[in-house]
Amino acid sequence: MGDRLKGRAAVVTGAGRGMGRAIALAMAQEGAGVVVNDLGCALDGSGASKSPADEVVAEIRKKGGTAVASYDSVATTEGGASIIKAATDSFGKIDILVNVAGIQRPRLFFEMTAEEWDAVLKVNLYGVFNCTRPAAALMWRQKSGRIINTASIAGIGVWSAAIRVSYSSSKEGIIGFTRAMAIALGGRGITCNAIRPTAATRMTQQPDLEHELRRQIIEAGLEAPAPPGGETPDAGDVAPLVVWLCTDAAAGVNGCDFRVVGGHIGLYSKPTEIKSIDREGCWTLEELDGLMPSLTSSR
Repeated sequence: MGDRLKGRAAVVTGAGRGMGRAIALAMAQEGAGVVVNDLGCALDGSGASKSPADEVVAEIRKKGGTAVASYDSVATTEGGASIIKAATDSFGKIDILVNVAGIQRPRLFFEMTAEEWDAVLKVNLYGVFNCTRPAAALMWRQKSGRIINTASIAGIGVWSAAIRVSYSSSKEGIIGFTRAMAIALGGRGITCNAIRPTAATRMTQQPDLEHELRRQIIEAGLEAPAPPGGETPDAGDVAPLVVWLCTDAAAGVNGCDFRVVGGHIGLYSKPTEIKSIDREGCWTLEELDGLMPSLTSSR
């Protein structure tokens, strides 16, 4: 075992499977005490089981690490508070929060129900808030902490975005939240960063679902480019960057938006103004007719 996180207390949500599991194992491997949080639900958020969290805790302990299980849902404020309390009850503090928990309910946007929209945002976006708020309050008092949020390239366009509007919206909301928290907390020695991973998890490895969604897109008359080819990297490939962001070496890394695909780590830029037109006073519609095409062209 390593010791780069020795003595630190970490919470990893959605840690019962896939990337969350890999991150929790890697945290423990570097000496952190880990709260393994997982509701044990299906991909759409239904159901619950203690087995996923318990199995990861057992695996960590078998390897000589320290871990406790949490089965609370991130979708409520009470659940978020209870998850963070598990860390303070077990380890006396919280130093690291990694928000991984997420669900999806793919459906063409104009067929999506309000309940389906709310369910995805409650877990994916509200869940980040529900866990970060109590964790940040404790980190603020101790003047240190690391927060890593899991976003997605879905927020900037993937082949099936037409039927994952709720998922894409929630994930891009996480980017805005991350930037805001980085500014709000940075002066207290707390960093907040985001990752956009691509990895083989039960959410991404669903060829039958992808085929059906593509069929729905085509039947609706929407553009349906071919899904990306090639082998999807292992979920464990994401863990090293997340662990590194929690070490002392990353103390100056704050408000960043990382792309992680296998051995590739990329850094996205923040939105910047790339072109402009200016005049004194208000534009007329006729003036905009002549100028807006050049402003909005890709050249």
